[in-house]
Amino acid sequence: KSANPQWREQFDFHYFSDRKDMLDIEVWRKDNKKHEELLGTCHVDITALPTKQTNCLELPLEKHPGSLLMLVAVAPCTGVSISDLCVCPLGDPNERQQISQRYCIKNSFRDIKDIGFLQVKVLKAVDLMAADFSGKSDPFCVLELGNDMLQTHTVYKNLNPEWNKVFTFPIKDIHDVLEVTVFDEDGDKPPDFLGKVAIPLLSV
Repeated sequence: KSANPQWREQFDFHYFSDRKDMLDIEVWRKDNKKHEELLGTCHVDITALPTKQTNCLELPLEKHPGSLLMLVAVAPCTGVSISDLCVCPLGDPNERQQISQRYCIKNSFRDIKDIGFLQVKVLKAVDLMAADFSGKSDPFCVLELGNDMLQTHTVYKNLNPEWNKVFTFPIKDIHDVLEVTVFDEDGDKPPDFLGKVAIPLLSV
């Protein structure tokens, strides 16, 4: 019930290459659980923004009235990584010792926001649901921690995919929940849901 909504949400997106990247934003209006209406879109050329500073942007919505006010900061990724199982970060004993020292009790209050790291090894899935007419699926796995999201590659035509990827997240809130969702890639259409698990960090 507002024409001037304030969300005050922060999202972290990670990209690891030098390719040109556009941030696409859609604003939606929801009447009820079933009816949604697109109120407008806008785009931000990430490569054109100055790095290591917060950029205040007022973006007009294309072909619709209104604008979107946002703060965008482009900075080097720290603590976030995707790697193969054979070159797993934190696998080196010396590196693990440095991490243990960094997060020992006497250093607990050195940086309140630096709580620790979570490393997740996504090995494989077994007996997934068949989403295609061929009796197979094209599964990929999405990991979400707070507002951080990383995903695996797609393994095509397989109900028992092996990804063998290692994901490392910085932890910002010990009460966060790691959500791991498996989807079926469906070309230009939205992916189909194949299953999900939720793991509270406090249970690890």
